[in-house]
Amino acid sequence: MQRVKKGDTVEVIAGKDRGERGEVIKVLPKENRVIVGGVNMVKRHMKARQQGGQTIPAQIVEKDAPLQLSNVMVVCPACEERTRVGYRVRDDGHKVRVCKKCNADIE
Repeated sequence: MQRVKKGDTVEVIAGKDRGERGEVIKVLPKENRVIVGGVNMVKRHMKARQQGGQTIPAQIVEKDAPLQLSNVMVVCPACEERTRVGYRVRDDGHKVRVCKKCNADIE
């Protein structure tokens, strides 16, 4: 089970975007990285190109770049604070993520 999942709200704790919060768009577990919406924006210069008989002009596109997973912390939906993630097995046998500060389920 992963500590950070798609759809979680996270806060950046290191780097140029420190203190910013955003929603996780994609988790890249093999690279140990996460893409957060509106955080760590980079600019890419696109060449002019032909597509379907039309010419698409050159442009500068802003997109989200991946962050190191260790540079973000999950924000608890119950207490609205960034927190470490623990695990607990409920009575029905499901393993759930738990906030270490308020002991509430993060699911």
